[in-house]
Amino acid sequence: MMKKIIKKIDEQIAAGIYPGASLALYSDGVWQEHYRGVEDPERNHSVREGLVYDLASVSKVVGVGTVVAFLIDKGRMTLDQSLQSLYPDFSAPQVTIRQLLTHTSGLDPFIPNRDQLDEQGLKAALNQLTVLEDKSFRYTDVNFLLLGFMLEEFFGLSLDEIFEKLIFQPWKLTKTSFGPVTEAVPTVRGVRAGRVHDPKAQVLGKHTGSAGLFSTVQDMESFLEHYLQDAFAEKLSKNYSLEVGKTRSLAWNIEGEWLDHTGYTGTFLMYNRKQQQAVVFLSNRTYEKDERSQWIQDRNELMQLIKKEFSLASPLSS
Repeated sequence: MMKKIIKKIDEQIAAGIYPGASLALYSDGVWQEHYRGVEDPERNHSVREGLVYDLASVSKVVGVGTVVAFLIDKGRMTLDQSLQSLYPDFSAPQVTIRQLLTHTSGLDPFIPNRDQLDEQGLKAALNQLTVLEDKSFRYTDVNFLLLGFMLEEFFGLSLDEIFEKLIFQPWKLTKTSFGPVTEAVPTVRGVRAGRVHDPKAQVLGKHTGSAGLFSTVQDMESFLEHYLQDAFAEKLSKNYSLEVGKTRSLAWNIEGEWLDHTGYTGTFLMYNRKQQQAVVFLSNRTYEKDERSQWIQDRNELMQLIKKEFSLASPLSS
């Protein structure tokens, strides 16, 4: 199994899709890690254990998605509760927690002059977003930005404090934090390593619910083990969306028995609770170029190959 997956990654590196990648696969109670290519082409530094990556939108499940799942599981909030009931600064009473988690809120993400806004102005604009009639699936960061603001209101703490208290400390994610960080894999040539890639996260910093977290393969292994084992995640493998056409868990995408989430910088997590299998893939695919459509195709090919190989081979080392 491993040979085909590593061969595919090596082919993608050779094609310039990303300069290097860190991969971890979990099966039969064991993680296997593989490091391919270079993490910094300018200095020709090889990919190795312990590197810190910009998670981009994988942050949605690592942070906000996990905390909200805790609260739903404990009955401290309900899926069909309105966002406004928990976060009064938001203008539209009809938008629910379920809709935000499944990206079916109908929120129009367009913000005029967004790149000219400071933190206060961006937050004010997000609180006044237009709600469209169409509630079909539409993946957008604004859903999780608003959920992040809601959590800060709910706990009376900033997101970095909430995540540290409820996730990072108890799960021993010692290398996971909001950026900027002092050392990380560079995401763009010529841009200082450790600077957050996402433009909204650059403005909102530790108040960003949609992106902005940095982490390592080892921390993400620990993170996924809790989703494989803990009671709060037991029911997450079902479809929570009320809209036809797209199955979604709470924050996660669902494809059959697999749940996954991807990140713009070239990252993804996958897990299959029933089969007790999981995947961590971290790269800096935005380093040299940003061809989003092609990346989605290449990424999906890799994800499908990994799932296929998992289904065909056991144990993992075969």
